[in-house]
Amino acid sequence: MYKRILVAIDGSATSNLGLRHAIQLAKEQYAQLRLVNVVDEVVVEFETHAEMTELWNACKKSGETLLQKARSLAAKAAIEPETKLLEIETFGQRIADSIVEEAKRWRADLVVLGTHGRRGLSRVFLGSVAEGVVRISTAPVLLIRGLEGKPKRPRSPSR
Repeated sequence: MYKRILVAIDGSATSNLGLRHAIQLAKEQYAQLRLVNVVDEVVVEFETHAEMTELWNACKKSGETLLQKARSLAAKAAIEPETKLLEIETFGQRIADSIVEEAKRWRADLVVLGTHGRRGLSRVFLGSVAEGVVRISTAPVLLIRGLEGKPKRPRSPSR
């Protein structure tokens, strides 16, 4: 059913869970897998342009390292994914927009993301990349909830 699966990763435990699900799904579906990481230019005031460039290069290097680790994990499952580092250099562009644009460019059949499943004020203040992707994606989106976001089951009363 799915032939082109795009998975966005950020190195978090939740993202890694989404990655493992995407790898398994790609294996079961005989699908191509594309791993993406988004590097967002930090809006911080620096003393010099050199300091800003140094930070930007460090962020890109970190993203590339993350993608290579994810590639290795997929290779252990006999999947040879493509990788792409997405760079946001335009002020105001959102990470969700970058992921959806890449999914369209690559013609993804499915987008996979880990989500923390935050609610209430924490979601309002932190925002949600997953929610943004779900809202604007034209491809189906599979959200994998992190372990910390799962609702706790009520304990049965002791007898």
